[in-house]
Amino acid sequence: MSRASRRGWYPLELPSLAGRRYLVTGANAGLGFFTAARLAGAGAHVVLGGRSPERLEAAMSAIRGARPEASIEPIVIDQASLDSVRAGAARLRHRPAFDGIVTNAGMVHTPGERLESPDGNELVLATNVLGHFALLAALLPHLAPGARVVALGSLSTRLSTFRVDDLQLERGYDFWRAYAQSKIATQVFAFELDRRLRAAGSSVASLVAHPGYSISGRTPRVPGVNEPSAGGRFADALQAAWAQGKHRGAEVTLHALTSPEAEGGQFWGPRWSTKGDPTLQKPTRTSTDPAIGARFWDFAEAATGTPFPVSA
Repeated sequence: MSRASRRGWYPLELPSLAGRRYLVTGANAGLGFFTAARLAGAGAHVVLGGRSPERLEAAMSAIRGARPEASIEPIVIDQASLDSVRAGAARLRHRPAFDGIVTNAGMVHTPGERLESPDGNELVLATNVLGHFALLAALLPHLAPGARVVALGSLSTRLSTFRVDDLQLERGYDFWRAYAQSKIATQVFAFELDRRLRAAGSSVASLVAHPGYSISGRTPRVPGVNEPSAGGRFADALQAAWAQGKHRGAEVTLHALTSPEAEGGQFWGPRWSTKGDPTLQKPTRTSTDPAIGARFWDFAEAATGTPFPVSA
C-alpha cells in the first residue's frame, strides 16, 4: 500500500530531504506556508517567496518556533510585477540549484473589477500565472537533474470555460471567471511545460497538484500566518463534511513534489475530490490539449516579453 493511500494517512511520511533545496512561492501563508514548513521539517533547505517582508518574517518565525534547526530563508518577490520576478530570479541564480519549485503564490480573493498589473496584464492572470511563467523561464536552467516543478491547480478548472482568445478578459470580466480562468491557464502551462521537457530529453518534471476545498477555518492557528476569527471558524466548521484544512491540502503538493510514485505530466488531488489523501486524478481535456498549450505558451511569451526555450 502506498504512503498516500493508507489509513491514518495524515501527515504523509516524507523521505529525508537533507541536502535538497526547494523554492515555494507564496510561502508566507496558507498552503504555501504548510508546504514550506513540512519540507523544512524533513531536512530540506527552503526558500520562502512572498511579496511582504513582514509576512515572510512571521512565517519564518513560526517555522523556527516549531523547528529551531530549520534551514530556511526569505526572498521578496511580487509575482504580479515582472521587474520584481526578474530581480528575484537574478538573486536566486547565484544560489545552488533547486531540486524543486512549487508555484503556489496566487490571488484567491479576486477583485470585483478588472485591474491591471504594473506591466499592463490583467492582474489575476499576471499574479497567478504570468509571473510564474517568467520566473520559471529564468530558473529552469538552474534546476538540478531530476528536479520537479509543481503547480497549484484547482477544482474550479472543472467549473468554467477557457477563453483562449480572451485571456486578458478584455471582452468581459467577473471575479469568478478571473480566478477560474487563471487556474485553467496554470494547468495548461504546467502540462505544456512537461511536454516540452519530455521532448527536449530533460530529467526535470512538471506536475499539477490541486488541494481540494482547503479553508482557513479548518486549519490550525499559526500566529501571524493563519488567524481566522471565531466566526470564521464556526462558519467553516459547518463545511467539515466536504472541507479540510490547508495543512492537509498541502500534503497533495508534497506528494507530487517528493513521492517516487509521482511523474511528470500527472495531476494529483485529494481522494474525495474536496478532501482526503493524495490520489492520481484526471485533469480536464482543456488543460492537457497540446494545441491550447502551444497557443498559451506563445501568448505568455508575448505578454511577459520573455522568450522561454526549453532544453535538456
